[in-house]
Amino acid sequence: MKLLGVFHAYPPTHGAGAEWMAHTLLAAAAAAGHDVTVVLSRDDEVSERYELDGVKVEPYQDKATLLRWAPDTDVILTHLENTPRASIVGKLNAKPVVHLLHNTFDPTRHWIRSCEPTFLIFNSQWMRADYLDWLERNRVPIPPSIVCHPPVIAADYAITPGPKITMINMTEQKGANTFYGLAHRHPDVQFLAVAGGYGEQIVEHLPNVEHQPNTADMRVEVYGKTRVLLMPSIYESWGRVGVEAACSGIPTIAHPTPGLKESLNGSGIFADRDDPAQWDAALTTLLDGRKWRKASRLASERATQLDPTPDLARFVASMEALATRRRTK
Repeated sequence: MKLLGVFHAYPPTHGAGAEWMAHTLLAAAAAAGHDVTVVLSRDDEVSERYELDGVKVEPYQDKATLLRWAPDTDVILTHLENTPRASIVGKLNAKPVVHLLHNTFDPTRHWIRSCEPTFLIFNSQWMRADYLDWLERNRVPIPPSIVCHPPVIAADYAITPGPKITMINMTEQKGANTFYGLAHRHPDVQFLAVAGGYGEQIVEHLPNVEHQPNTADMRVEVYGKTRVLLMPSIYESWGRVGVEAACSGIPTIAHPTPGLKESLNGSGIFADRDDPAQWDAALTTLLDGRKWRKASRLASERATQLDPTPDLARFVASMEALATRRRTK
């Protein structure tokens, strides 16, 4: 099978959760013996071809880059801003187009309605239920679909936890103000602010806050420094970093979005991002060594429950079925 990914950016240069999810899925297909290529649509990301975990990445050359690659592929996988472009090229070349969905925002709903995807991949059960209800209510044809939780391979992240209270991606939407408020109220506690791969970063210099630039080495430079992860996000369709942290037994305090409630399940401690007292109480709980060890065990158990092997196999089998169906038409 020849599988073509169409993305605006890709790891390791672009380290956002959506791109790491896409890469881990494609790397599984490459490991299964399939020919996997990614074509980029931005010329500001990389300038030379490279390979990552068996996935070949082609830099943007010109507006016809995708047109040159599409005819010689079996299945096209895309997400986010490249969805309309990949869908048009797929129709022109009679190729199945798979939409990888990371959110429930209006542009994504519009793409499902207008681009007529062959197949959908949802990153969570709650999001699949939300979309299926929306599709039915709006009388939009419902394509075949699967759920693949953003796959996190434990060996890539497991490390001995460090001492700091950490938040990743310091934007307002992710909850930077909640983070800095907590640091203000707990001056004797050491915090770690990690810059994200996108969004306007809020930087507040406090004596008890270390600032970590955006990094591809999350295992050592982030989780190796972290005792508790904070996720006061106003929206998370899943919440990959909470699962990454759990691979090291690092517990998470999170705002109760549907995605975070599903991903963290019983291992998370939930606090409303608009209620500082809830965050103070949750942090105080995890500063207690005995209570932290209990929360750490729950986090490790959750990471084990989310072993990505079944989801990766489901993804590869689904892509193989689409490729086979296309060839037999």
